[in-house]
Amino acid sequence: MYSNTRFQQLLEGMPRHYFERVVQQEQADKYAKGFRCWDQLLAMMFCQLSGVRSLRQLEAGFNAQAGYHYHLGTRAIKRSTLADANHKRSSHLYSRLVTELLHRAHRTVRQEVGSLVYLLDSSPIRLTGPGFDDWVRAYRTPSTQGIKLHLMLERNTHLPVFAHISAGHESDIRHGRKVMIEAGATYVFDKGYTDYGWWKRIDDAGACFVARLKKNAAVAVVQQQAIETNPDWVYEDATIRFTRKVVGPKNLPNPYRHTLARRIIVQRPDKATPLILVTNDFTRSAQEVAALYKQRWEIELFFKWIKQNLKIKQFLGRSENAVRTQIYIALITYLLLYFYRQKQPKDAVTDNLALYLCAIKTSLFQRPETEYRMRLRRQHELESLHRLQTSFGF
Repeated sequence: MYSNTRFQQLLEGMPRHYFERVVQQEQADKYAKGFRCWDQLLAMMFCQLSGVRSLRQLEAGFNAQAGYHYHLGTRAIKRSTLADANHKRSSHLYSRLVTELLHRAHRTVRQEVGSLVYLLDSSPIRLTGPGFDDWVRAYRTPSTQGIKLHLMLERNTHLPVFAHISAGHESDIRHGRKVMIEAGATYVFDKGYTDYGWWKRIDDAGACFVARLKKNAAVAVVQQQAIETNPDWVYEDATIRFTRKVVGPKNLPNPYRHTLARRIIVQRPDKATPLILVTNDFTRSAQEVAALYKQRWEIELFFKWIKQNLKIKQFLGRSENAVRTQIYIALITYLLLYFYRQKQPKDAVTDNLALYLCAIKTSLFQRPETEYRMRLRRQHELESLHRLQTSFGF
């Protein structure tokens, strides 16, 4: 009896009807000549899961599994054809697919998690050398040359719910404004997301934020709050208001001027200067607010994890479209892996996602159900043999 490979089971989380509808809307297969977007997606997902390092290795490894291509709905590939598709076929198709999967992930998070805490940050992806310099040089900043990956991560599930790729010189807040604000949620970010207008939107939506306060922020202390249990590492807990009348390069009226906020100053053991936090949350204690900001480090660890375990540092193409395509498909792979892992029995899944990904890589074309039935049949045969031997006195 036929059963699906682990690769096919992984793809069960893919909204295939949505994918095909977007392909038609984008007319992405118009000049496909036999190599469709679905073929490109599977080949690049195989790249992410198998750990191949070049188009030549990808071609050899993917085509070696020709017996499984029919049930995957794909065919053998040529590296030149895949390279052309990555270069010319718009990455917008995969951007829309990422957005759809993120929406599904978001619904899952809201159902599973009671108190929602979102961690928002970006990470640069350095791109230098021949092929990259032609288009990345315009995005160069004093610190790096490349592009940025913007993510919003749900703290409890470590599941991305927002993703965007931008030029390396674009500000974080420009893309932070694109995040849909949820009532009752808490958003944690650094001072790169300072925008009083955006903070006012969060406040008006009934959500909370925790951020670092810039040194040049003009504030006036309205009231000093009593510090619970008086820990040594909390220096101040005060209600403040922002006094600057106009903000931004256009000198627009400060929308947050008449709204009260909270300033919390805490000691940093590894730094000489304290950490100054600002929040609109007046219900949590100072210690809880500081702990929330400390958890922002988890998104830094997440960026480190995906760069180490998925292919978003070494690219199979050097055009901007090829780079964006590979990053989007890496995110698609991670989300499908997350959905697949959630369906597995708890006792069969390791808590270490890197080890779980390693197990998937080595068993990508195994058929778990077939192997399970074979183990059961072998077990029954051994039990029957044991009973037969016992009946004859052996």
